[in-house]
This record gives sequence, C-alpha cells and structure tokens, in this order.
Amino acid sequence: MPKISKGQSVLDRLRAARAETDKLIGIVRKEFLYERPIPERHRIIFYIGHLEAFDWNMLQGPLALNNFQEHFDQLFAFGIDPIEGELPTDSSVQWPSLNCVHIYREQVREALDSALELTVQGEASPLIEFLLNIAIEHRLMHAETLAYMFHQMPAEQKRSAVMHPEDHSNYRFVPEKIYVPEGPVSLGLSPDSPDFGWDNEFGIQLSMVPHFTIDKYKVTNQQFRHFIEAGGYEDESLWTVTDWQWRTVHGISHPVYWMQRGNDWAWRSMFGEIPLPDHWPVYVSHAEASAYARWIGGSLPSEAQWHRAAYATRDGKEREYPWGDDQPMEPDEDVFDPWPVYKCPQAPSAWGVEGMMANGWEWTSSLFEPFPGFHSFDFYTGYSRPFFDGKHFVLKGGSVRTAGRMLRRTFRNWFQPHYQYAYSGFRCVYENVWGH
Repeated sequence: MPKISKGQSVLDRLRAARAETDKLIGIVRKEFLYERPIPERHRIIFYIGHLEAFDWNMLQGPLALNNFQEHFDQLFAFGIDPIEGELPTDSSVQWPSLNCVHIYREQVREALDSALELTVQGEASPLIEFLLNIAIEHRLMHAETLAYMFHQMPAEQKRSAVMHPEDHSNYRFVPEKIYVPEGPVSLGLSPDSPDFGWDNEFGIQLSMVPHFTIDKYKVTNQQFRHFIEAGGYEDESLWTVTDWQWRTVHGISHPVYWMQRGNDWAWRSMFGEIPLPDHWPVYVSHAEASAYARWIGGSLPSEAQWHRAAYATRDGKEREYPWGDDQPMEPDEDVFDPWPVYKCPQAPSAWGVEGMMANGWEWTSSLFEPFPGFHSFDFYTGYSRPFFDGKHFVLKGGSVRTAGRMLRRTFRNWFQPHYQYAYSGFRCVYENVWGH
C-alpha cells in the first residue's frame, strides 16, 4: 500500500476538501439545486449526497461502523460517467428533499470524524490513510466537475460574485511551434512506488518518442473562430464517421461555452456572459479538437508526446512538473475562467512549451488504456477498468479548478470524445514541421 506524504493531517485535508465543495455548492441558489445543467450528468442534488455516500461506503467497513441510512448509501452511489443512450430518466420530485440530504451529510461526517479522530491518533494505519486520500481526491475531482456544471447555468440561478476580468490586452499574440527532439519517456508509477496514485497510474510504460513539433500555446478562441468561419463544422472530411454523426444529429456548430450574439460571439463565464476573449484557450470536445487539428494540418498529441513535451529535458531526465520540481500553486477558489494562453502563471517546460498545467486540460489522441501490470483497487474496482472500452481518451494537464495534488506527472483524466463541458482544450503536433 503506497504511503502518503506527511504534513497537514489527512483528516484536516479531508475537512478542507469538504469546505471547498460546500462553498462551491453554495454558489447555486437553493431553489435551483435540483436542476440538471448538463444532460449527461445527474441533477445537482445527487452530488450533494454522493460526496458523503462515497466516503461512507468506502470507510464504513474498515472503521467498523453501523449503517444508518442504507437507502441513501445506495441512492447516492450511482455511477456518474456520461454514457450516451443510458442517461438518467429521473424527475426532480424523485429525489429526497434538500433538508433530508443535508441531515444525511451531517450524520455521515459526524460518524466518520468521530471514528477517524480515534483511528488517526498517533498515526493512522496505511489502509485508512490511503482510503482517506482516495476520499480527498474523489471530492476534489467532483469540485471541478461541479464548477463546469455550474458554468452552464444561467447567471440568475447563482449568487453573484466577482467575475474574472475580460481579456482586454492589446498584446499581439503570435502562435508559435516548438521542436521536440527524439527521446525517451516513462509513463506511470512503479507498482512499489511510495507515491500516491489511482490504479490507472501504476505500471511503467517506457517508449522512445520520435521527434515532433508542437504548438507552443494551447489553441485559442480566436484560432478556433477561424476554423468555424472557414466552414470547419460543415466539412465532413474533417470528422470521423462517428464524430460527424454526433455533430449532425445534435446540431453541434460551435463550442458549448460560446453563444452567438448577432454577428459576434460571447463567452459563457461563471457569473455572466462576456465578449469572446480571443486569447483564452478554447474549450471543446475531443471530436471538435480533432477536426480542427486535421483542418490545420496537424493532429492531437499522443499521451507519450504530450508527456515528453511537458516533462522531458535536454539531458534525458524528466521533471516532476513542466517547470521543475517545485510544487504547483493551488487554484484560486474565486477564479473559474482561464488565463490568456501567453499569461499562464505556471512556467514553461524545458523546451519552452507554455501553459501545460492549470489552464485547461488537454486532449490527447491516446485511448484510455491500462499500463503494463494494471491491477484494480480491491475497494474500488469500478474506478478505471470499465472505461478501458476504446471509447474514452486521455487528457493531461489540469485546469484553473484542478487541485494542486492532481497536477502530478502521472495523473490521467479521461472523457468520451463528444463531451463538450469539461475545462478541456488542446494543442496540435506536426510530424515534419520545425518550430522556431
């Protein structure tokens, strides 16, 4: 069982994560907590109960606690991955009252904390400490999911807050490309690594990556607008058969964060719309990103290419983060919108590639697959294995809402190719183009 780094107690970190999700849910006015901002996701009320049910269902047995709300334990343990053709069919009246869910939340927290206070006195067992870290990361993942769900809600359904400033910069942005020479990459964690990771992070996959050229910056809204104006959404040759079918059946004609206003575009910010910020990274699905890449004469990077551009160095070593080994900054809890691609606060990689962390996840061309020697966690067999189905793609990097602990080199995110809602952008690679 991997050990967890010390510092702030793991129980204190769980409480801090709870406070973060509580504050985030508080953005939505109570009367709208039964809304479903994204059709492929459950109603918001589900997640309020799910966060506690997950912790309870995982820790109740090891802590030898008695059940007290088995119906809620099961109700809020439902799967949440968006699966086309298998969407929930509930109505809002089928869910319990907010008051009942809040009572369940407080009962779970009180029961767990009372037992954990006794368990972690001195030093927690490796199993309990490991499970607590699972609970923390699970909650922080959902904090990001909730953020992009709330992004899709009308501003009047949320409590107003200070908006991230518009991009009024007069900076003359010029896209560039970076050449990355051939070299090795090492994906994954050794099975006996003391570092924390999810099951899909374990197993070492070594490979030699041929040279390639990669965009220095993520693709921007302005660049993607050129694709739209050139008829990219109407050019069937740029899309795979399944992606084209999805685009036509659902009438997809622009990124989901964009809204047409007359002859111009607005951007759906968390607390209101703003003129489309030209230099922010565009948020799109894998299908849209792939079509753009074909249009521009490139492709999405493989997981190995992205990894090499982010972590490799000229001396053959790999860094913990693109900028070096220093820990990343934690997200600003009041910031929900990205930075201009040339102003990302995190430093560039050794090759000079900018913004590979914390300014939007980045789609890769790699299917989500296990590394050699993969083993599911015994207590959470459904975390990764069901999604090794040839229908999910790996994303790397992280967004402005991604917790710093999940910006580690081995963390892997994944979504289906038609999911538009996550804070996910992309950059392109080119096989025979030299950068400057």
